[in-house]
Amino acid sequence: MADLRASGLGGVPKGTTADRPSSPSIGDVFYNGDLGYMEMYTTQGWFAATPINPGIPTSVVATNSPASRAFNNGRASVAFSVGTDGGLPTSFTVTSSPGSYTATGSNSPLIVTGLQSNTDYTYTVTASNNFGTSSSSSASTSVKATTVPQAPTITSVTPGNAQVEVAFSANATGGSAITSYTVTSSPGNITASGASSPITVTGLTNGTSYTFTVTATNANGTSSASSASSSSTPQNLISADILVVAGGGGGGATVRNLSSRNPAGGGGAGGYLEQSGRLFYPGTTYNILIGGGGPGKTGGSAGNGTTAANGVDTVFDTITAIGGGGGANGDLGAGANGGSGGGSADNQAGGTATQGNSGGATGYGNVGGVGNTGGGGGGAGGAGVGTGNGGSGKSWFGNNTYYSGGGGGGGIYNGSGGTGGQGGGGNGGSGSNSSGSNATSNTGGGGGGTGSAPTASTSSVGGNGGSGVVIIRTAQPASATTGSPTLTTPSGYYVYQFNSNGSITY
Repeated sequence: MADLRASGLGGVPKGTTADRPSSPSIGDVFYNGDLGYMEMYTTQGWFAATPINPGIPTSVVATNSPASRAFNNGRASVAFSVGTDGGLPTSFTVTSSPGSYTATGSNSPLIVTGLQSNTDYTYTVTASNNFGTSSSSSASTSVKATTVPQAPTITSVTPGNAQVEVAFSANATGGSAITSYTVTSSPGNITASGASSPITVTGLTNGTSYTFTVTATNANGTSSASSASSSSTPQNLISADILVVAGGGGGGATVRNLSSRNPAGGGGAGGYLEQSGRLFYPGTTYNILIGGGGPGKTGGSAGNGTTAANGVDTVFDTITAIGGGGGANGDLGAGANGGSGGGSADNQAGGTATQGNSGGATGYGNVGGVGNTGGGGGGAGGAGVGTGNGGSGKSWFGNNTYYSGGGGGGGIYNGSGGTGGQGGGGNGGSGSNSSGSNATSNTGGGGGGTGSAPTASTSSVGGNGGSGVVIIRTAQPASATTGSPTLTTPSGYYVYQFNSNGSITY
């Protein structure tokens, strides 16, 4: 029981910790013999009334507070208990690790701000009064700071008919998975949302210039807006199906030398490119350059060139179809490379292709009916055959009209030449120094190669490659054309076929 008698302490009660008054009032004092100092009862309990540093705080618990926190401005609420083994504290300071972000106040909990998103932190607490500062508490358990996401970055805007497609790259999530992105237009504040890039904003006004921003949202809220995009103007774009075919390669010819006069290779077909759904901008003129077919080679002495001429490229706006490779001359080598490769002669390789198929490769051949025909030229739909036939072409968008067939290789003496590939390829000459057939104009077919010569006479000529073509199919008519294209209107379409240079405007 506390000794309440005057005792050299000026009448202050004394005793052990257990002897403290059971119902103290604020301001009561007590000499604690267990602790060895005078105590005073405060609103926070019994504390040392003598000059002494406060006790170390205990029971530190941190809680992430992410709602609506800006990216890299995370927040944590740090709660703790006041240490009672020292003087009365007047303030507390919480410190994070890493980063040493701090918060100071007179009560628990304290709020620490400015934390980096998606980062794990622990926290310690110190107590201070007029006499000093306590040691740091034990650290809290680790807590991840999360915030709203970082603003996305717009990478491109692509206009369409009353709409614009906005592509963007996602940046940091803020430590919480992104649930959606929102694109907003200016003017109009028209929005569209989605889970990933790109997002298409619809309901725009054609002819109006817009910029766009993007925000990202997660469970904590929505990011700040991205930087505005470059301006983009939706228009009533015209969707078109396009076929671009280059000129076919010329057919090779038999050459005269002392050993043999072998059949020549067929010309490779012109490059074949088709594209569905290409968008045309109203008021823009698109230029067209039609490539010519490569001329067939005229027979002559050895050394007059290893192949016939390649076809010429066809260009529509930014699309280029590559001219077909020329067929090899008899005894003088491989077929030329091109849109499709030219056929070879006399145990050589066929030409390789960039937009079609390779030319046929041949074995050895000799005058007098022994040996192989010249190799067939490659076509858009198949490779040339080493025994003469040209590779098949392709049907444009399934309309059963074929383009870019390879030229047939020339036949051996008293033998038939190869057949030109479906799609305008010329037939090979059928032996006896016969000329190859010309490819069909405006198909990109390869010319036929000449047949072998029974004598030193070399008057035969390889077939010419077919010129190229550009075909454009839309659901509405063009506003202007040059170059006199042919117009047909099957099944509600407007189909413009350009057999020569020109232009088209919608």
